[in-house]
Amino acid sequence: MSQGVKEEARLAWLALVLTPRMGPTRCGRTVQRLGAVERVFSASLTELESTGMPAEAAQFCFDGRSRAAALDEAQRVAEAGASFVTPADDHYPQRLLEIYDPPPVLWVRGNAEVLNRAGIAVVGTRHPTPYGSGMAEMLSRDLARRGVVILSGMARGVDTCAHKGALDAGGITIAVWGTGIDVIYPKENKKLAEQIVQQGGALISEFPMGTFPAPQNFPIRNRTLSGMSVGVLVVEAAEYSGTRITARCALEQSRDVYAVPGNATNKNAWGPNTLIKQGAKLTATWEDVWEDLPSQVRAELEGRLEAQTGAGNRGNESSNGGSASLFPGAATLFPEAAAMPPMSEQERLVMQHLRQDEALQLDELIERLEPKMVSGEVFTALFELELAGRVKQMPGKNYVRSF
Repeated sequence: MSQGVKEEARLAWLALVLTPRMGPTRCGRTVQRLGAVERVFSASLTELESTGMPAEAAQFCFDGRSRAAALDEAQRVAEAGASFVTPADDHYPQRLLEIYDPPPVLWVRGNAEVLNRAGIAVVGTRHPTPYGSGMAEMLSRDLARRGVVILSGMARGVDTCAHKGALDAGGITIAVWGTGIDVIYPKENKKLAEQIVQQGGALISEFPMGTFPAPQNFPIRNRTLSGMSVGVLVVEAAEYSGTRITARCALEQSRDVYAVPGNATNKNAWGPNTLIKQGAKLTATWEDVWEDLPSQVRAELEGRLEAQTGAGNRGNESSNGGSASLFPGAATLFPEAAAMPPMSEQERLVMQHLRQDEALQLDELIERLEPKMVSGEVFTALFELELAGRVKQMPGKNYVRSF
């Protein structure tokens, strides 16, 4: 597709979305029957009506009003320093094309390149308990450290905690809004929205500029949130909540559903506990999500991390006379690593045998290190590494790298 034809196709998608009474399903059906989206500008009134478009919508397109509306909206988007993506664009999330009614246009502030990265949607109540807030932030932080994009709706409560956790890890997070991307909601999250963009993430919406936070927009938004993700993680949610809609959308879209168990006496535990009874994956740590990811997704994430750490390793070799750091690129991937004290030789030896995605039992670790270290030295090194936050102890005296 030539650049001129591609731009015409992008404008045509935008025109369809801005046409009265044309939702995602009607837009998709119209394009399918016309054969090419750009034909919406050249088709006769009869042809447009034959696609099943309402008479009002067909007339709007035929008169040229839809094209004028699209040109005006595109100018407003550009003036706001934003962009929009359509199925004609490489950055349009490919996972969204798998669902029944993908949004024809996504308005984007920030880095559109991350929209196709593998991500987990973290959702839950706007009024979480301290336990729920802590779990949302911890799980999001731990997953983001491993390259998983964290998606959420930037609402109060669990959503906000999820975004903050990803940002704290130096990771990427995407906020899917139920308003126009120029209408921050809730207003107190303005700083959070700026941090998401500054750190390489994105704010996206399927609603035009200026759209206010109408209640009906948020259930519509939820199917986009789940559709973009590999899976949906529910932290806390009452019996009647929007989180149930997101979880149901995820199941309909064949996405994995994870749930953090809660205290049965707390009303916010009803949602995740019920989902677990219905087959959702009980989730207490990042490993519970990681081990359930599709193999191709894990390979993508591991490859991305290896590429980043490999680049850091080459930089260390050139600056240190060929001596590679044990954590190549760690200061870039995980800012907290830059402030840590240097490791002893024993700590370095222990770290060489530990991985992020696979726990190693203490006895096996001691056995592997036996020629070089005695058990007492291994215990001391592990203790120091845990204090520094470099190593995490799992049940059964199993150990994994923290990053």
